[in-house]
Amino acid sequence: MNILLVEPPFPIPDKSRNHSHFLPLGLLKIGTYHRKLGDRVRLVRGNRRCGFTPNRVLITSLFTYWSGAVHDAAAFYHRAYPTAQIEIGGIYATLMPRDCRRRSPFAVVRRGLYRKGAAERVAPDYSLLPEALDYQIVHTSRGCTRRCAFCGTWRIEPTFTCKTTILPEVQKPRLVFYDNNLLANPHIDDILRELAAHRLPRGRPVTCESQSGFDLRLLTAQRAQSLKSARFQNARIAWDGAYKTWPRVRRAIRILKAVGYGRKDIHVFMLYNHALPYREMRMKLDACRRWKVRVVDCRYRPLTSTEDGYQPGPKSQDAGAYFIYPGWTDRQVRSFRRAVRHQNIAILLNLPRGRYVPGCEQRMVST
Repeated sequence: MNILLVEPPFPIPDKSRNHSHFLPLGLLKIGTYHRKLGDRVRLVRGNRRCGFTPNRVLITSLFTYWSGAVHDAAAFYHRAYPTAQIEIGGIYATLMPRDCRRRSPFAVVRRGLYRKGAAERVAPDYSLLPEALDYQIVHTSRGCTRRCAFCGTWRIEPTFTCKTTILPEVQKPRLVFYDNNLLANPHIDDILRELAAHRLPRGRPVTCESQSGFDLRLLTAQRAQSLKSARFQNARIAWDGAYKTWPRVRRAIRILKAVGYGRKDIHVFMLYNHALPYREMRMKLDACRRWKVRVVDCRYRPLTSTEDGYQPGPKSQDAGAYFIYPGWTDRQVRSFRRAVRHQNIAILLNLPRGRYVPGCEQRMVST
């Protein structure tokens, strides 16, 4: 059988298309699964003919607000290969199957993990990509032990499962962990010790990075040292709680700094345009400025949003153009995003405290 794997034309910059944030990992695992069955497999990114006639076209989906690209791809491949079965899976298809079926009635909508997780038990087929990568994606666990209202992970993967080791999977010098809560794996301490001691051929060590933030409640001094020993880079933590939880965040930052992470290494995830008001979010941002750590701002969109009309930049947008949480305004959304950018530059350049003025990196205006 001919299997065509499709990553729709998501609005991802070309320079990031093979970045670890946006690699179509699910499709690469499905590719391995079908090649083991003897099928012919190709991967295409965007809407274009693939050079062979597929029997099945498997289209992935990501964020619900990127659903338009999914349906554009489904329509394109339905026209290009009218005899092929069009199938849509992934995050959006799992969270909003009815909307997916309504907008592409000719397609089969697949919810959850492919073939009940069968594709999860094989390694990704990186040969499907147009260029070689110096990193690989790794999971030590699936799902999450938390039930955050704004997150879709526990809805998509309701059962938390974990591995006791990942060493048999390690092939590349750089590992990027896609766990939603890496430290929640009860075997994580053993895994970190294994990674610290592991060497590739010729004695080369591996470096690691977690795409998700470390759980504040699970980050201890000993575990931070284990992360450092396992050569984890770009330590990230998530501060989703209220400003009053700042002592816990400061403690985590001090723990990370004590084992050798500096201001260029530590990042704090912050969800804005959400339940916490603008003024409180600015207080959290100011706290990170005092602690000299950078912030990764995450603008909230509801899990049911099928589009996002937000346009970045200073120009304001009318009410209803994109989702704005009750109590927030378009001006505040843009102001917070801008403040994060300016503050991060000031921290990166180790400038004295004050308000960063774009284009004037050597001059600060006091606040």
